[in-house]
Amino acid sequence: MSAPDYLRERFPVLGNHLPRLHLASLPTPARKHEVNIDAGTRTLVVKYDNLTGDLYGGNKVRKLEYIFPRASEKHNLRIATFGAAGSNHALATALYARKAGFECTCFLSHQANSPLVAATLNMQLRNGTELIRYGGDYATRLKILRQNLWGRHAWIIPMGGSSWLGTVGFVAGGLELAAQVSNHEIPAPDKVYVGAGTMGTAVGIAIGLAIAGLKTEVNAVRVSDTSIMNAKAMQILLQKTVAMMRRLDDSVPEDIAARTNIRIRNGFFGPGYARATPETMDAIAFAKRELDLKLEPTYTGKAMAALVADMQEPESDSINLLYWHTYNSAPLDVPADRPLDQGALPPDFLRYFSA
Repeated sequence: MSAPDYLRERFPVLGNHLPRLHLASLPTPARKHEVNIDAGTRTLVVKYDNLTGDLYGGNKVRKLEYIFPRASEKHNLRIATFGAAGSNHALATALYARKAGFECTCFLSHQANSPLVAATLNMQLRNGTELIRYGGDYATRLKILRQNLWGRHAWIIPMGGSSWLGTVGFVAGGLELAAQVSNHEIPAPDKVYVGAGTMGTAVGIAIGLAIAGLKTEVNAVRVSDTSIMNAKAMQILLQKTVAMMRRLDDSVPEDIAARTNIRIRNGFFGPGYARATPETMDAIAFAKRELDLKLEPTYTGKAMAALVADMQEPESDSINLLYWHTYNSAPLDVPADRPLDQGALPPDFLRYFSA
């Protein structure tokens, strides 16, 4: 039996205009837990979006379901995207691009090192992804793109997959969560917590919940620099996503953007992207101890840190909290050792491997 298509069910005309490539295992489960914190026992619901796929899980798969069909419609043969060296988005895009029949180029910039980066790069090499070192001033970056994409029939996916089309994948995700509430699987959440790097996940969830009539506050916990994740950029993505949905289907309510409820949480970013704070590490330990969840310090650890801080407040005992888990659960079956064949690896990425 095929999984429900909540977006198409709610807006059939929109669904006809937005073909979907079924990559994800949906709906992902949502389960209620009792957890112990310093302030006492709290009830917490977890939305397990780490289980979106066996090939690679996490939040990127929902976005790719709507992006890849558009690339095919435009007769593209290659997918190109961006990220840091250890980017989950870049890896998920490359793995699913190959599954969907595309070649893939990933333009990668440097980041703070962690044990996960080397394994991620090795997985990219095993997948046959073309890896390009990306950085410098605007003219340099433009030159890199021209040199590597000109004439190659490439569809470019922005960093994090957070185009309006990718965001629609999480509009469907918000509707999926609302259906789980309607089916009495979980209580209606007063607050949802999710890491926000390029904002497509948080914006899409907020739109989907608003369409469903839920007044849930989506806490978008900032995990990237303010040059990328900020209130103005979030409003642009929100308004464009709703405008494009309405352009394709005028039954999409005109006031949806105004009814979304998103709160940006800036206090848990720490010293930089992929750099942990003590609160991050405490939250990772909490998730392992209380929920048996594996988190990482770039996205999910910081989102959980915001949630744990809020759970310490007395009023949290009387509201429903939900953590949207976005970290891939499919193990990377590769070593973190320095690759034997380094020809496909940008030379300065060797810094992420031990000698």
